[in-house]
Amino acid sequence: MAGDLFVVVAPSGAGKTSLVNAMLEVERGMRLSVSHTTRAPREGEVEGREYHFVSREAFEKLIAAGDFLEHAEVYGNYYGTSRRWIEEELALGHDVLLEIDWQGAVQVRRLFPRMVGIFVLPPSLDELRRRLTARGKDPAESIERRMASARAEISHVLEFEYIIVNETFDVAVADLQAVVRAARLSRDRRGNRLSRLLDEFR
Repeated sequence: MAGDLFVVVAPSGAGKTSLVNAMLEVERGMRLSVSHTTRAPREGEVEGREYHFVSREAFEKLIAAGDFLEHAEVYGNYYGTSRRWIEEELALGHDVLLEIDWQGAVQVRRLFPRMVGIFVLPPSLDELRRRLTARGKDPAESIERRMASARAEISHVLEFEYIIVNETFDVAVADLQAVVRAARLSRDRRGNRLSRLLDEFR
């Protein structure tokens, strides 16, 4: 029986990755998709854990071969999700979670219309700016670029089934976990997974 596909989208600095990692410590049955990227690894990042790091030439060959479920160029670097890996994991009955941007989510929904879309919002744009600055990873011009991108991304928030405001981290993690469990218990998904049991009650 096929697994469920969860797609989490958020502007840079909203805390998406931290929320997802905390949730996965509890929901151990879910597989996290590891994207490919052409950007250089940051300090502490490990190949195959945060990303699959590849050259631009290698990435473009994968595009040409149709190997990506979705891909996009962000801040001059490519990011993409392996189509084969996703399809294999879902076919095995595993739930899969993707961390991508809203454009990628649009591409994914065309192929998987029953995906569960989750958008993570910061409590305010001022707080988002504070978080981006506090990370100490980006120069001022990069932060301004990310803020402009955040406004554009947030304009698409109502295209997603669930919206989580990451104001208090522990509450946001609990909200994300609740979304996953609620989606698994929905009529369509529960009915597909328990069809044999339901047949006994007819």
